[in-house]
Amino acid sequence: MIFKKAKTFLSSLLIIIAFTMCTSPFETVEVNNPILPGFYPDPSVCKGPNGYYMVHSTFGYFPGIPIFYSPDLINWEQIGHVMHRPDQMKLDSLSLAGAGMFAPTIEYHDGTFYVACTEVYGRGNFVVTATNPAGPWSDPYFFPEVIGIDPSLFFHESGKTYMIYNSDAPDDQPLYEGHRTIRMFEIDIEKMQVVGDQSILVDGGVDISEQPVWIEGPHIYRVGDYYYLSAAEGGTSVNHRQVIFRSEDIWGPYIPWENNPILTQMHLDPNRPNPITSTGHADMIQDLKGNWWAVYLACRPYDGNHYNTGRETFMSKVEWTEDGWPVINPESEVIPFQFEFDAALKDKRVAKPLHGNFTVRDDFDQPSLGFKWVQIRTPKSSWFNLIPEKGVLNMSLLPASTIKHFNPSFLGRRQQHMVCKATTSLEFKPEGEGQHAGLAVLQNEHRYYYLAQSLKDNQPVISLYKSVPNAIEDEMVVLATQTLSDSLAEKLYLRIDSDVDVYRFFFSYDGDTWFQIGEEQDARFLSTETAGGFIGSMFGLYTKTTESSEGGISANYHWFEYTGNDDIFK
Repeated sequence: MIFKKAKTFLSSLLIIIAFTMCTSPFETVEVNNPILPGFYPDPSVCKGPNGYYMVHSTFGYFPGIPIFYSPDLINWEQIGHVMHRPDQMKLDSLSLAGAGMFAPTIEYHDGTFYVACTEVYGRGNFVVTATNPAGPWSDPYFFPEVIGIDPSLFFHESGKTYMIYNSDAPDDQPLYEGHRTIRMFEIDIEKMQVVGDQSILVDGGVDISEQPVWIEGPHIYRVGDYYYLSAAEGGTSVNHRQVIFRSEDIWGPYIPWENNPILTQMHLDPNRPNPITSTGHADMIQDLKGNWWAVYLACRPYDGNHYNTGRETFMSKVEWTEDGWPVINPESEVIPFQFEFDAALKDKRVAKPLHGNFTVRDDFDQPSLGFKWVQIRTPKSSWFNLIPEKGVLNMSLLPASTIKHFNPSFLGRRQQHMVCKATTSLEFKPEGEGQHAGLAVLQNEHRYYYLAQSLKDNQPVISLYKSVPNAIEDEMVVLATQTLSDSLAEKLYLRIDSDVDVYRFFFSYDGDTWFQIGEEQDARFLSTETAGGFIGSMFGLYTKTTESSEGGISANYHWFEYTGNDDIFK
């Protein structure tokens, strides 16, 4: 990438800047990158009433597509999910890490919010709508003519609407593996159907002679006299990069910038300290003062390209060159862990920032679960309930086999730091050896560690298990077992510590004195590099039973606490 001294693209932006809320009070604050740590990939952002709204991929998890609100682009608060009803999604038998909800995009137009997304290996591309971004959201409107992934919408000043998306090579005849196109349909946004024929806007990428792969995640912006088409190339790993094209006509031709890419880390030393890698899949927007910013995914790996925190949401400044091209993070090639931002004053903010190091606790004293909790695939029955007056989350034990294809009794929240711990209080009295309740750290349906209470020879035990990858049925191997005191076993405290490349597992009778069970375990077993797919690790409350011992038994969880403590944020 060539970094020129960027100057403000004045000629066409002064009017846009003038309308922004320049009279609002601001203060300069230091913001941590990632702005949303943990498995929050493929960010898309829009400006609507009262502030900004951002959405992310969720793949095989339910509820799907979290939606966040911020008054100023950095102080984010989750306000719900776009796919919040089981009948909006069909995730049965789909891979948790490689199917489901891919790359949503959000737009606000004429009083309505629109999210376009793909149900991969399901029903394809769709749009949902809402007048209140917190919900309810509509049922999906599907577009069977739109073959591909990563749809986004562009609302033209003429009143026309366009859908831009990643699709197959021309005539479905790829010249090389990973050869894709960016295509566009006009759509009737009222009837939710395509109009006319599709058109190829980009074939292959910036320079097809170099065989660029996986051009995807397209967005179109109108700035001044040009339509800018921004997309990602290289696949969502270490060769990921953001590229830019522009045209004077919405239908093209789109000319790539000669100094592409506008964002990448692919050429940097992989052995540099505290690397941030895989940058791309960006969306650009203006802040309240008219300055341009980009949100994008990136990773924080260890030991090569291993990472358990998933693809996270980062943010960097955008500046425009003298000849009118945007550059992301123009001041340095290396993505910073901290940056300065003119934020709304404290009385305008919505919540404690969700970036940097923090502790969050759930006492299960509310009538519904917080938005951070997710299930695996869409539920078919009600298997948990909250008793807020007692501070109890009660979970039934579903068959162990459900984790492979359906909805197991698992409630997870994201691992958001390399150094962190998850702790819970469990009350459980198993009646058979096939009954388990405990705390897991899980990458997908094939790879997890599980610290669980059960019975062995009619004695209460605590055991550490490791799943058997890619087994047809749910299989685990026992790594360690400890017999529990009969008089103290009914209420236990469980804890999982992550220390970059290892996990450690503990139990306690009183929450003060802790006993480690088993040796430290290799965190790379749960890394995306090892496991494949596109998600990050989850800490989860997990109950299950073998089918031969299935019954009406349940477990009570009294609270859950997560603490993140990465050195880079101290």
